[in-house]
Amino acid sequence: MNKRTRIFAAMAVLGVAAAGSVAVLAWPGGPGQGPPHEPPQKDMAIDKVARDEVIQNVIANLKRAYVFPDKAISLEKDLRARVAHGDFDAIDSAQSFAMRLTDLLQSQTHDKHLEVRYFEQAVPESHDGGPSAQEQAAEALHQKQVNYGFANIGRLHFNIGLLELHAFGRPQHTAERITAAMTLLGDTDALIVDLRECHGGDPDTVMLLASYLFDQPTHLNDIYFRDEGRTEQRWTTASVTGKRYGQARKLYVLTSSETISGCEDFAYALKNAGRAKIVGEVTAGAAHAGSPQRLSTHFMMFVPSGRPINPVTHGDWEGTGVVPDIQTSAKKALDAAQLAILNEMVVAERDPARKDEMQDHIRELQ
Repeated sequence: MNKRTRIFAAMAVLGVAAAGSVAVLAWPGGPGQGPPHEPPQKDMAIDKVARDEVIQNVIANLKRAYVFPDKAISLEKDLRARVAHGDFDAIDSAQSFAMRLTDLLQSQTHDKHLEVRYFEQAVPESHDGGPSAQEQAAEALHQKQVNYGFANIGRLHFNIGLLELHAFGRPQHTAERITAAMTLLGDTDALIVDLRECHGGDPDTVMLLASYLFDQPTHLNDIYFRDEGRTEQRWTTASVTGKRYGQARKLYVLTSSETISGCEDFAYALKNAGRAKIVGEVTAGAAHAGSPQRLSTHFMMFVPSGRPINPVTHGDWEGTGVVPDIQTSAKKALDAAQLAILNEMVVAERDPARKDEMQDHIRELQ
């Protein structure tokens, strides 16, 4: 586990679902609140000294690492002008202050990973960003409780496989599950991967699952990290542990407006590689990589420092989301994907009785 990954693990315990070098930032309750399974945090009063410390450190982190240096300069000028004008003087709530800073940063960048958070529990100082043993244990327990993102594996009518993921858990926990899932789904005639409630995950697991869906190593994307001055290439693997699904059979990926970050990574990469059709809603549009940074005793921010570069589009999904090939509501996406698959299957079906059954099911889905 590298330093960047360890930082994410520490933040996960503090209410951030995060993973790997492509960040997955998911603070569903908003700044100042914990994840859905925890109660809201108790607010605290702050003064000018506390506000100034946070703002100065926000500026420093933006200048050091934010993926777009020109926007970092613009944000610095805006924040300093607001401080001079006294825009923050009336804010004495830590939660409100974090929300205000987040609103300002996101309104000017439209970057959903750029966020400031307040934590009632003091944020420990860490020289390498690594989590404590207690934090690692807490994260492991939470991931286990949600089965590392695996929500459902099954078969629909006419041998269509279904894999529903709510996250891409860490590879050390998901590798065996992916092997088992792809073994169960290995004899299906088509596959639907449901990411409508998928809120991020580890990019290595994205590559791991994608590797089962191609016949040969495939270039998914590159990631340029401004703070490290390097570009990381990401390819599917030449071999897999279990049964390779391959790329001959149809693959549909379901999305919603809640599909975010690492889950968008999977959808965007497979769409542009020509491997999958996307069905549903335009996704959240959060692509940037990065790491959480401590601002003060009770404040942290997520600093997006890297951006994906797709080998086909030479861009990413930041701010725009992944646009479906078949646009429909999230609620209707599963039916729409089945219709698309069955409309192709029925043309090639030679068994009259089975063809009639398919046509009946098509009418039911319409």
